[in-house]
Amino acid sequence: MPLSEQSRKSPPIYLDYHSTTPVDRRVADRIYYYMTEEFGNASSVDHSWGDRAEAAVKQAAIQVADLVGAHRREILWTSGATESVNLAIQGSLSANPGKPHRIALLPLEHKAVLDTCHILHKRGWAELIYLQVDSRGRLNLNHLEQVCAEGLSLVCVMAANNEIGNIYPIKAITQITQQYGIPFLCDASQAVGKIPINFEEWGITYLAISAHKFYGSKGVGALVVSKGHHLKPMIFGGAHQKGIRSGTLNVSGIVGLGEACRLRQLEMAEDEKAIASKRDRLQSLLLEQIPDLVINGDTTSRLAGNLHIAIPDIPNSAVIARVSSQLAISTGSACSSGVETPSHVLRALNLPGEVIEGALRIGLGKFTTDQEIDTAAEILSTTVSKIRQALS
Repeated sequence: MPLSEQSRKSPPIYLDYHSTTPVDRRVADRIYYYMTEEFGNASSVDHSWGDRAEAAVKQAAIQVADLVGAHRREILWTSGATESVNLAIQGSLSANPGKPHRIALLPLEHKAVLDTCHILHKRGWAELIYLQVDSRGRLNLNHLEQVCAEGLSLVCVMAANNEIGNIYPIKAITQITQQYGIPFLCDASQAVGKIPINFEEWGITYLAISAHKFYGSKGVGALVVSKGHHLKPMIFGGAHQKGIRSGTLNVSGIVGLGEACRLRQLEMAEDEKAIASKRDRLQSLLLEQIPDLVINGDTTSRLAGNLHIAIPDIPNSAVIARVSSQLAISTGSACSSGVETPSHVLRALNLPGEVIEGALRIGLGKFTTDQEIDTAAEILSTTVSKIRQALS
């Protein structure tokens, strides 16, 4: 079937799983049930509707905790990882101390971490120390230990990067931070449900989770807070969740998050193996068909569904303009969509300008099919060939 005909007959192939994932139908069924049948308020203590909602929330906390190796009492419900990150950073650091806090962070962090830390720096409340990475985005653990030895208020390192897909050695990082008694915030929104996480055993202090990154719904997430660590609230009005985060709980979304965690615990290992196989096939096809293709990031330690490529002589905008009706891929993080400045992640790697300008992020998931992989490879290689012919 000609590519133009294929694009008219079906929606674009979805390969932007780092941005968001489809909601698993089994998760959606649970959400729908708690929206339409068991719609009680978990804070209503005077009748059985509220009791059942509260019980469902407690069950979801157990499911989340089981997936990440935590205790259910360490789970704090939020609207997603951005709120979780803000609460962990702003809630753990006192405002305007006599001596500014020192925060060490990966320069490749999501904007939720970077922008929150920048605001504290702008207010004069924090000094920022950027951890060293190489051209593949790999963390320099010796530099991390050096800055920890000099004294820090907080360390921020993501579990997996949302653009290049790198997986970071969280267990090794926590061994260093614990040695120096430094709290550690891990944004695990891209990692939960894809790689094993063991919150308590590894000694993570704060862990941010977002449901829509692993087949749950948007607008719900969690912050896992280690026992003995207390946060100042950012939202007031009702003293919900021990006064740390006020507001009526999103029971249906929370139940969906719990169900998504339960399913990932059961299916993650098998699913991610299959996803990695599809990713490797797509990578091989593209390397065969597109001369000079570059693979960015740490290919020895990356998310199964991540393929971050660059075509150095062709701007990514030219590719996106031609394939957007057939393929849903991106030039970078969804939080920066529409922003014309180059990716802060790729700039932090000190990559050549032509590599940064030609970068494309491809994200696969459990619903990606073999046929979609083959078709995507054909679409991209044909498009690149046509652009090169036009430029020659």
